[in-house]
Amino acid sequence: MRNRLRKKTSGLRKWLESRIRERITNTGLIFLAALALTGFAAFASANNLLFLLLAAMLATLLVSNFVSRLGIAALELDIQLPDHICARRRVPAKLVLRNTKRWMPSFSIRLVGVENSVFTTKLYFPLIPGRGSVETTVDVRFEHRGLHAEESFVFSSRFPFGFAERRARVTMHHDVLVYPALDPQPGFEHLLLDIAGEAETLFRGRGHDFYRIRPYIPFESARNVDWRATAHTGDLQVREFASEQEHLITLVLDLEVQREHELWFERAVECCAYLAWRFAERGARIRLRTQDYQALVPTECDVYAILKYLSLVECRHRATPLSNLEEPSVSVIFSASPRRLEDCGWDSARVLDPGNWVFAERNDS
Repeated sequence: MRNRLRKKTSGLRKWLESRIRERITNTGLIFLAALALTGFAAFASANNLLFLLLAAMLATLLVSNFVSRLGIAALELDIQLPDHICARRRVPAKLVLRNTKRWMPSFSIRLVGVENSVFTTKLYFPLIPGRGSVETTVDVRFEHRGLHAEESFVFSSRFPFGFAERRARVTMHHDVLVYPALDPQPGFEHLLLDIAGEAETLFRGRGHDFYRIRPYIPFESARNVDWRATAHTGDLQVREFASEQEHLITLVLDLEVQREHELWFERAVECCAYLAWRFAERGARIRLRTQDYQALVPTECDVYAILKYLSLVECRHRATPLSNLEEPSVSVIFSASPRRLEDCGWDSARVLDPGNWVFAERNDS
């Protein structure tokens, strides 16, 4: 019973918020005061001229109310955002404002975001013709990663005489997925260079390992012809080498985080996303592992799949430690409790915890 009442109350509140609201301006207050004085003087003196003036003022008020209500009605807003959006980075958004009325134009329309909306720019449209539309581009900024839904905006207009400001709220119903911030934070670039150096050392020379001897293929370069094998078989034979293996970077994000380290977890997610993005730009292979997700870039997916997962990942208070896959790679582990990993085979891995220097610099700033 309470749930039904709560749903009905919530629905009624949303319906009221979506309706056109009106706020009387200072000019409107002055006009109403003049209207009241004129009406009092007309009835007190029984002067026909004052009654005519009162009627004209009432007609002006009614016409202003009707035109204002008609002008702000039947407006639609379409927002077009890029496919890939990162937190704390300004991205261009295309706004298309349409007037769906058949012949009635809309005058002097203002558009602004409400509450903590990512849309902070105040826009002004002097004229939107009937069955017409206007377009503009503004910068928006999402402060946090995750799924952003139902961003609200407000249309307002004081046309024609400025007696009242009419407002109508419109809601953007399509969801927007925001990736973690990819801009380097203090310590991130130093960590990137260290990991890249370890990868260069580990994977050095693998592209020249001998693989097999096979028959010569027409028009193939004679550089790798094995003359000894050719003399032995009587046919041209070539030496084939293993293809150069790209660096493999393993990023392990431990989801078990205590409540006091939840802020650190957000920073770890950003660092993990930053490393994945930068190493993907260099063409390295990246494996991301958590307790409920595993992906290998670019073999299984692209780097955007990792960013999508990191944009929605949440920490837990309990999770099973991850064991080492025992593959040649440079491993980086983000864990709030590194002691849990002592028996999981991560002896050579780089472990980043809440007391690590990567995040300590940012805590002090």
